Amino acid sequence: PAVFDELRAAPAAVDLTPGRPDLAAFPRAAWLRAERAVLGGLSAEQLGYGDPRGVPELRRAVAGWVARNRGVRVAPDEVLIVSGTAQALTLLHPVLRAEGVDAVAVEDPGSLGSRQHLQAGGLATPGVPVDEDGVRVDALRATGARAVLLTPAHQFPTGVVLSGERRRELLAWARDGGLILEDDYDAEHRYDRPPVPALRGLLADRVCYLGSVSKLLAPALRIGWMVPPPRHRGALTDAKRFADLGNPVLPQLVLARLMDSGELERHLRTLRRRHRARRDAMIAALAVHLPGAVVHGASAGLHLTVTYEADVPDLELAGAALARGVKCQPLSWHRQRPGPPGLVLGYASSPPGVIAEGVAVLGEALRELCR
Repeated sequence: PAVFDELRAAPAAVDLTPGRPDLAAFPRAAWLRAERAVLGGLSAEQLGYGDPRGVPELRRAVAGWVARNRGVRVAPDEVLIVSGTAQALTLLHPVLRAEGVDAVAVEDPGSLGSRQHLQAGGLATPGVPVDEDGVRVDALRATGARAVLLTPAHQFPTGVVLSGERRRELLAWARDGGLILEDDYDAEHRYDRPPVPALRGLLADRVCYLGSVSKLLAPALRIGWMVPPPRHRGALTDAKRFADLGNPVLPQLVLARLMDSGELERHLRTLRRRHRARRDAMIAALAVHLPGAVVHGASAGLHLTVTYEADVPDLELAGAALARGVKCQPLSWHRQRPGPPGLVLGYASSPPGVIAEGVAVLGEALRELCR
C-alpha cells in the first residue's frame, strides 16, 4: 500500500494517474441544490443512526440507476450501501472465510490496489491470465479458487471486454460452485461501443455486484454499493453494522436526490463528451510522441494502457517521467506474471493541452532511456 501513498503524495505538473476522475467537473451547484432540498425536508428522526444497509431512499435510487444503466434489476432491499468498493472487499473477507474460501483469483494483469485489499484480509490472490477475450476461464479453473474478482465490462488495466463465449464459460464455472465478485468500476464511461450488460443480471445467485460513484462524481464521497447473492446478504449487513453502523446519512440522501432527479445522468452525459475529447487528445499525442506504441482499451473508461517495444523497464520509464514532472503508473505494477512493458495513463482529470504536454514528456523520457 505504501507505493500508492508515495505516488499520490509525489508532486507532478501533469497527473496521468489512472482511476482519477475529473474532480474539477464535480457538479457543485447541483449538489448544493440537492443538499438544500434534503435539509429543508429532513425530519429530526432522520438525523439519528441510519439503517446500516443504507437509507431506503438511496437503496431505491441505486436500484433504479443500475437497472437503467447496467441492466441489473434488483429490489432496493437487495442493495447494501458501502464506503466504496474498497470497503466492499473488506466486508467480504470474513464472509468468504466463513465459507471456507481462502483464495480469490484475480485478473493478471489486474488492479494492484484491489489485490492488496484482498491480501490484507489474509486471502491468497492467484493470478489468471487475460487475453483479447478477457479472463481465461480454463486458467481460472486450474487455480482451484472458489471465488474470482473481475472487471468484465472494461478490464483494468487492458480495457478488454469479456467476450460472449468467455461469459458463457464463466457462468458455467460459477454454476459449478464459484463466486464472481463483479467490480463494475467505470462501466458508465463508454464512448465508441454500446453498453455491455453486467454479469449480475445473468446469474444473481453466484455474482456479487460492486459499484460506486468514485469515478462518476468523486472518491471523496466514499459512497458505493454492493448487490450480494441472497445467501450472503445477512452476513454482509452484519459486517457493515459492526464496521461503522452505516454510511453517513446526509450524503446518501443528497446522492439519492441527484439520481432520482436526473441530475446524475445529465452529469454523466457531460463527462462522456469531455472524456472523449481528452481520450482523443491522448491518442493523437501518443501517435506523435510514442510512435509504434500500442494503445489498449480506448473505447471506454478513464485510462489507456500503452505497451511499447523498447527494451526499457516500465518502472524505469515511469520514474524518469516523474522526475520530469509527469505522473503515471507502470503496467508491471499490475502484473503478477512477466509481460511486455507498458504504462497505464489516465486522461480524465487533465485538459487536452496538458495531456499532450505530458505525453510529449513521456516520449522524451523514453528516447533518452533508449540512448
